Amino acid sequence: MAEDPQGLGSSGEAVSSEQPGRGAPTLEQLQTELAARDKTIKVLIARMQGQLADKTSAIAVIEQNLTLERVVKRRTRELGESHDTLARALENLRQAQSQLLENSKLEAIGQLAAGIAHEINTPIQYVSDNATFLNTAFEKVAQLLDEILRFADALEADGVAPTRVSALRETFQRLKMDWLRDEIPRALAETAEGLSRVSAIVGAMKEFSHPSTGEKESVDLHEAINTTITVARHEWKYVADVETEFDSELPAVPCHRNELTQALLNLIVNAAHAIGERGERPGKGKIVVMTEKVGQEVEIRVKDDGVGIQTAVAARVYEPFFTTKEVGKGTGQGLAMARSTIVDRHGGSIRFESAPGVGTCFFIRLPLEPSSVHALERS
Repeated sequence: MAEDPQGLGSSGEAVSSEQPGRGAPTLEQLQTELAARDKTIKVLIARMQGQLADKTSAIAVIEQNLTLERVVKRRTRELGESHDTLARALENLRQAQSQLLENSKLEAIGQLAAGIAHEINTPIQYVSDNATFLNTAFEKVAQLLDEILRFADALEADGVAPTRVSALRETFQRLKMDWLRDEIPRALAETAEGLSRVSAIVGAMKEFSHPSTGEKESVDLHEAINTTITVARHEWKYVADVETEFDSELPAVPCHRNELTQALLNLIVNAAHAIGERGERPGKGKIVVMTEKVGQEVEIRVKDDGVGIQTAVAARVYEPFFTTKEVGKGTGQGLAMARSTIVDRHGGSIRFESAPGVGTCFFIRLPLEPSSVHALERS
C-alpha cells in the first residue's frame, strides 16, 4: 500500500502519519487522537461562536443607541411643541382672565355710574328749572327797575320832590344796581349752561353704561361718538380741543355698542395723554374724530397732535399689559382691548400711522354687514 502524502486513508478520514521504524497505531490511540481533535474543534467552534456573539451584541448596542437617540429627539420635539401649545394656551387664558376682570370691573362701574346718574339727574333738574325761572323773573324785575328810573327822571325834570329823587339815585348807586343789572343775567345764563352741561354728562353716562343685549344692534355711530367724547371730557378738556368731522350720509352700524364705545374711549383718552406728554407748547392740542363710509365698511379716524409712537415700540402697542406710560398711569390694556373688540368681536380692522413728535392717527374699520368674516388686521 502506497503512502498517502496528505495523511488521509482511502476512506478520506484523517489519520496519524506513520513514523519510520515504528509500528501502526492501535485503535485506542486513534480514538484518543480523534477525541483530542474533536475537543480542539469544539473549543475553536465555541470561540468563533463567542466572537460572533460579541460582534452581534456590539451591533445591537449601536442599533439600540441609534433607536434611543431617534426616540429622544422625537420626544424632545413633541415636548417642545407641547410646551409651545401650553404657553399659547396659558397666554390665551391670561388674556381671557384679564378681559373678564376688566369687563367685570367695567360692568360694575357702569352699573354704579348709571345709579349715580339717575340720583343726580333729579336734583339737577330742580336746579335747572329754578335757574330758568329766576332768569325769566329777573327780566321782569329789570323792566320794573328801568321803569322806576324813568319815573325818577320825569319827577326830577318836573321839579317834584327832588330830595326823594336824589335819595333814590343814591340808593341805586350804593347797591350797585347798574352792575347787578348786567351781571345777574350773565350769571344766570352761565348757571343754565353749566346745568345743561351736567345734564348732558349725566345723560351720556346713562347711555354709555346702558347694558348691552349681547347681540349686535344698529347704532347711530355719531351719537355714540359724541357720548364718548362727553364722558371723556375730564381727560381732554385741559390739554386739547376735540373736533368732529362726520359723514352726514353715514348709515347705522351693526355693532356691540358698549364694547365699541369703550374702545373709542380708550383711543380718545390715549390721544389726550399723548398730547399731555408733549411738553411745553403754546396753546392746547387737538383731537379730531372723523367718520366716512368706505365701500361696505365704515371708517373711524381718531387723530391727535401728541408725542406720537416710537418706531421701536410700534409693533408691541397691542400686546396685553404693554405700556410706555409711567407706573400707575397705564395698565397696558387699552389698545389690547380695543384691538380685541374691533377685530375679534366685530370682524373689523385697526391700524395706525404715527410720526414721533408730530402725532398719531388710528384707523378703525367696521363692516356694515353683520355676517362679514373677520378681516385681517392691518398694522
